[in-house]
Amino acid sequence: MTTWIALLRAVNLAGHAPIRMADLRALAAEIGLAEPRTLLQSGNLVFEGKGPAGALERTLEEALKQHLGLGTEVFVRSAADWAGLIARNPFPEEAESDPSHLVLLPLKQAPKAVAALQAGIVGREQVRTDGRHAYITYPDGIGRSKLTMAAIEKKLGTSGTGRNWNTVLKLAALARG
Repeated sequence: MTTWIALLRAVNLAGHAPIRMADLRALAAEIGLAEPRTLLQSGNLVFEGKGPAGALERTLEEALKQHLGLGTEVFVRSAADWAGLIARNPFPEEAESDPSHLVLLPLKQAPKAVAALQAGIVGREQVRTDGRHAYITYPDGIGRSKLTMAAIEKKLGTSGTGRNWNTVLKLAALARG
């Protein structure tokens, strides 16, 4: 079996789309995913299972909707893919000096208009893409930035979910066991 990392989009944010992590683990076990474990309260799930990733995403999305009444997107990557994303981080200095302001965005599809997104940045943020992923630095903070998820998704033509670099590394560690 493969070790997988699943990220639920926009859960437990200021009361929006609440889900208990114990319920997420129980649901994962119920649908046949082995050794489900969660990290933080933001919809991070690590489990053992058989792919492909797209099928696992659809299975989790449908189960969340049917069993917990939660309609949200799920982004699934193998632990090996996740390790590769960490190794290819185009912002190693920021990862070391300011990991809470470096964000990895798994995307549903490869982005369409990266140049348009980069051209539209009005602050000091930087964006780099790698296949179905984007790396974004927010040197002046995420909350004050005009580079919001809505703006990113509109320019890139696909949906995504973000995790700061601290969480990215913790998920890799959890996947390694």
